[in-house]
Amino acid sequence: MIHPTAIIHPKAKIGANCHIGPYCIIGEHVELGDECHLHSHVVLDGRITLGRGNEIFPFASLGLKTQDLKWKGGATYTRIGDYNTFREYVTVHSATGDGEYTVIGSHNHILAYCHIAHNVTLGNHIIMSNVATLAGHVTVEDHAVIGGLAAVHQFCRIGRMSIIGGCSKVVQDIPPFMLADGNPAVTRTINKVGLERNGVSEEAQTALKRAYKILCREGLTVSNALERIEKELPPLPEITHLVSFVRNSERGIARV
Repeated sequence: MIHPTAIIHPKAKIGANCHIGPYCIIGEHVELGDECHLHSHVVLDGRITLGRGNEIFPFASLGLKTQDLKWKGGATYTRIGDYNTFREYVTVHSATGDGEYTVIGSHNHILAYCHIAHNVTLGNHIIMSNVATLAGHVTVEDHAVIGGLAAVHQFCRIGRMSIIGGCSKVVQDIPPFMLADGNPAVTRTINKVGLERNGVSEEAQTALKRAYKILCREGLTVSNALERIEKELPPLPEITHLVSFVRNSERGIARV
């Protein structure tokens, strides 16, 4: 169903069985997948592609021009997967450089007033609570949770199955499987609830807790901590991913 007050550019591509509510605006380069539901007053513009089954609530704006002052024109893109929820007043901006992308995966829940800036890469099954903000070039891995009013500095990475407490100020990478909180945010412990909900084994949880202590509580340099983790802990997939994530950090790891 398309409401008669919706304004849709004739060149926009609209999938089958979409619901487009009152006063929605859809621009020329939009590609909207099947079975998407746009409530009233949604704006989709710019070179944006959305997959199947996305639900977008009133006053959300997706795909519009970046706020980055480095933008010099050109074709920039936003790519969104399947079955995401974007609540009221969410903003998702296109990339900055010609040919670049802002990318959002599938099955994410982006709650009211959240902001996703240019060149962000968001994985799958992520929750951003109300008013959480991601600056440009942030990467968020699968199954992460970002608490309400948290702000993430540009170029930071948020690891898989991590959780960030509400109102946190994130200025360095948050390791996967961990809980971080504070201003600035630091890693406090493992994300035990998140690990259990995602079916991580007891063996892996025990190993991750030991890895956290080695990395964050024993006063070691990062390189020495990683050496000990690899030497002392079993090569479980979770430990391997943690070590790789930390080793490849450019902004440093948020630890005490």
